[in-house]
Amino acid sequence: MRTPAPRRSRRADRAVLGGAPELPAGVGWPEWPGYGPLSFVASVRCAALPRDGLAEEFPKDGTLLFFHFDGQVDEDAIVSADDPETWAGAQVLYIPESTPVFPVETPPVLEAFPRVELGADTEQSAPDLWLPQARQALLGDTRHWPRPRDTPAELKPFVRAFGHLRTRIDHQVGGHAVPVQGPVEYEIANAALGGMHVWGDQPLDQEAERGVLLAQFGSDSDAKMTWGDEGALYWLIRSEDLAAHRFDLARLAVQG
Repeated sequence: MRTPAPRRSRRADRAVLGGAPELPAGVGWPEWPGYGPLSFVASVRCAALPRDGLAEEFPKDGTLLFFHFDGQVDEDAIVSADDPETWAGAQVLYIPESTPVFPVETPPVLEAFPRVELGADTEQSAPDLWLPQARQALLGDTRHWPRPRDTPAELKPFVRAFGHLRTRIDHQVGGHAVPVQGPVEYEIANAALGGMHVWGDQPLDQEAERGVLLAQFGSDSDAKMTWGDEGALYWLIRSEDLAAHRFDLARLAVQG
């Protein structure tokens, strides 16, 4: 699959890391109640993205803004996909096309990330082989491959070669996530189901298949963004929520 991959550009017509966001009048800076304001991570202009590799439900115009509580205000407060009480620490705002917006100053308790302007190219994207749809394509029955350690011997060379093609942890919109520590789809799915299921359970597989990668943002030295140990932020959303523009239901996984 082809998928848009933001790249550095002299034009801010597609995506921007850091800097100060532009918000509509009356829209306040996103906060995690009881903890404080979120840091502005990135903005993406949907109409400027190549459509190849994007889900059909992905907005064709408007702007997406990504915010994350990165510990500047309270380093002990951590956003975790496993803990619903922390979900407000990562938010996605959608601003419809032609909505008047105005520059907003970063709250004084935060230090804004340096602004880095991005363009966008399309690159190959492939699903993690542990996801149910990939196991189904390889084996015809996901029940015969319930755990990574049970990979059939005849498939191990392919799995190793395939893994070498999915090592670039960078900025990406749509397509398939490139995880640092295992499929982020399962991480989000397990949280959505209350952590009640284990690898191979049908409800967990079904929920993981519903997850669509909205965007991932890797660590970036120019923007002075470091997620974990050179890891990445992954925002996922169910396809039906993406179609309805319910971006408040997007969920964040942090790996690194």
